[in-house]
Amino acid sequence: MASGIRDKVVILGAGCSKFGERWDCEPADLMAEAFEECLTDAGIEKNQIEAAWQSTAIDASSVGPGSMPLSMGLRLPYIPVTRLENYCASGTEAFRAATYAVASGACDIALALGFEKLKDMGYGGLPQRSRGVTNDLYYPNLSAPGMFAQLAAGYQAKYGTDKTDLKRAMAHVSVKSHANGLKNPKAHLQRAITEEQVLRAPMIAEPIGLYDCCGVSDGAACAIVTTPEVAKSLGKDNLISVKALELCTSNGEEGGYEGWDGSHIRTTRIAAKRAYKAAGITNPREQISMTEVHDCFSITEMVTMEDLFLSEDGGGVKDTLDGVFDADGQVPCQIDGGLKCFGHPIGASGLRMLYEMYLQLNGRAGDRQLPDPVFGLTHNLGGFPHQNVVSVAIIGQHGA
Repeated sequence: MASGIRDKVVILGAGCSKFGERWDCEPADLMAEAFEECLTDAGIEKNQIEAAWQSTAIDASSVGPGSMPLSMGLRLPYIPVTRLENYCASGTEAFRAATYAVASGACDIALALGFEKLKDMGYGGLPQRSRGVTNDLYYPNLSAPGMFAQLAAGYQAKYGTDKTDLKRAMAHVSVKSHANGLKNPKAHLQRAITEEQVLRAPMIAEPIGLYDCCGVSDGAACAIVTTPEVAKSLGKDNLISVKALELCTSNGEEGGYEGWDGSHIRTTRIAAKRAYKAAGITNPREQISMTEVHDCFSITEMVTMEDLFLSEDGGGVKDTLDGVFDADGQVPCQIDGGLKCFGHPIGASGLRMLYEMYLQLNGRAGDRQLPDPVFGLTHNLGGFPHQNVVSVAIIGQHGA
């Protein structure tokens, strides 16, 4: 009978490139930047890695399909390398594959690395398949801001939320994340903003304004995982272990209007419940020390707090305005600046989130270090409110 992966796998090392407009870099440069930090942190040689997983969402950003960009870019020692893509959850999916390989006994040491080189592709947002592709009617009239604006409308309609309060809460999300990103030298955007700036910014899709949207960036992040026994044999004493990794994919019910009211993300709730059960979390708001969630838009972060059961249904606006998710709040969110300040190089985002949780749990986050964290949660959302894939990962102090 399945028993889960709790405490069976630990993170041996992690690394992250600087995110931003990296015009001077090839994908291999970004990979190497993250990997060199990770390998040094792990304290191993490259030839000790037995398998690797590469996450990229867009073929063109990795200079072609397949796994050879990672294998050749890092000159890996003729080991199995697999490319994974699962919408915006691609980075966590690579981490899940590496973790499962170690937990199963298929290998002792595995690498997960995600990257994306988006700025060179020339779009103001994420590239759309239907732009310039002949006979492709894949979401031809759909935009991400438009779809998530509908999430805000659904939320407002369900709970009767005052429009001014909703916009102020969304503005607070962005202001909070920028304040955190200001302390992170690897973030793309490193400047403070005010609530007034957010509220007066150009409107993109009502009620989502310019400062409610995450940016477009280049970046890479990675992690090396192993068993607790191997980690201890290598001299590691402060072990950070994987508690849960859960993935949930829409089956079409939301899009078919079967009881879904458009006010929340159904898959997040399902994945969160599974992750908490696997990790032994019974009271998320009291037990989760910090989160990194998929703040593609400020409304997404606020709704996600409810979907992760960190806020009561309809309570996200009040909790956000009360500072519950600020750096000095009860459950800090986006302590590194989030997608809002890092941007969203798709294949890298999930691993970038795990990188920050790993630093925090090791007490190595510098000026943004939180006091005595025990459990860190990451959340990726790929797709749209009615049709998506969601991953939830929980890591923490080994044995906690």
